[in-house]
Amino acid sequence: MTGGVGFGVFSVGGDAPRVGFRVGNGILDLTTVRLGAVFDAASLNPFLALGRSAWEDTLSRIDQLVTGGAEIIPLEQTVAHLPIEVGDYVDFYSSLEHATNLGRLFRPDVEPLLPNWRYLPVGYHGRSGTVVVSGTPIVRPCGQAKASDEVAPTFGPSRRLDIELELGFVVGVGSSLGAPVPAAVVRDHVFGVVLVNDWSARDIQAWEYQPLGPFLGKSFATSVSAWVTPLALLEDRFVRAPVQDPEPLPYLRVAGEWALDAELEVELSGTVVSRTNASGLYWTMPQQLAHATVNGASIRTGDLFATGTISGSKHGSEGSLIELTSNGVHPIRLGDGSTRTFLEDDDEVVLRGRAGDLELGEVRGTIVPASV
Repeated sequence: MTGGVGFGVFSVGGDAPRVGFRVGNGILDLTTVRLGAVFDAASLNPFLALGRSAWEDTLSRIDQLVTGGAEIIPLEQTVAHLPIEVGDYVDFYSSLEHATNLGRLFRPDVEPLLPNWRYLPVGYHGRSGTVVVSGTPIVRPCGQAKASDEVAPTFGPSRRLDIELELGFVVGVGSSLGAPVPAAVVRDHVFGVVLVNDWSARDIQAWEYQPLGPFLGKSFATSVSAWVTPLALLEDRFVRAPVQDPEPLPYLRVAGEWALDAELEVELSGTVVSRTNASGLYWTMPQQLAHATVNGASIRTGDLFATGTISGSKHGSEGSLIELTSNGVHPIRLGDGSTRTFLEDDDEVVLRGRAGDLELGEVRGTIVPASV
C-alpha cells in the first residue's frame, strides 16, 4: 500500500480518541468510512481480536478508499495516543552482535555468550503499565547504584541512562492457557510490528540484575511507535535469517524466511549516531513466540514482544550507547560539538525505520530531570 504506515489511535481537538490508518503525513479516520464499530474504540484491541481475515479485508478496503480519494486528515492537526492496551510485555535478547558486545564488555576474559544463548531466545518479562507512546517525556529514573570503586551503593538519579533500538510485534489473537503456539501459525496470532525504545538505566541495572535479571533499571519506561504496521504490508520484506548453529530444537524450527529487512537508525539530539538493519537478528519472531508459549503460557490481544537491542557487526551500527561508547570509554561526538557517553537531561532520541518503500512509525522521547 503506497504511503501506508499503519493503524493507530488519534484524536483531533477535544474529540474522543478513535482508530485511524496513517497514510504518509495524514490519517484516514476509520470511524467515518463505515468499516465497523470496533474503530470507535480508544485502542486497536477490539479490531485486533477479530483475527487475520478481518485484518486483511480491512486493509483491502482501506486501499480502495485511499485510492478513491477518501478524505485524509493532516497529521499536524491530530494527537497520537498509545495504539494498544498492552497486555503482557516481553523483551528478548535476540541480536548475536549485541549479546556478544555486552559479553565482551562485562566478561572480557571468558566466552562472551553464556551457554544457553544459542539454544533459546533469552528474554525477560517487562512492565506493561509503563509502555508509553512516542513523544512521551521520559523522566530520569532514580534507584540504587554502586560503582566498582565504592564500598556501598548510593541512591539517586541514574547517571548512565541508555537507549535500546528494538522492533516489537503485537499480538492480535490470543491463545488458551496450556496450549503452546507453534512457530508455523505465527501469522494467525501476530498482527503487526512497531519500533521500540526500551530505555535502560545501566548503573541501576548493573547493581540489581544478579541473580534474577532486569527490574528497576528497565521498568520505568518503554516507548513504542504510535502506528502498528501490519504483517500483511511487510510480506515482501522478509528475507532469510542468519544460519543458526547448533540447529534449534524441533519446537524452534520454522519454515520460510522470517528476518525483516528493515533499515533502522538512531538520532540523538539532532545527530544520527547509528544505522543498522533488523535482518541480522539471530532469533526470529516465530521462534520468540514459540519459546514464550512452549511451557503453556497463554498470549492475549495486545501483548507486546520486543526483539531486544538490534546491533550490527560494524562500529556505528550498534543499537545502544553502552556499545557505541564502549561502556562510556569512548564518547561519541554530536553535530553541535558536544559529546555523549550516556543520555543527558533534555536529550531527544528518535528511532526511525523503513522497510523498502514502507515507513515504520518513529519513536521519540526527551529526557527530563529526575523527580526526586
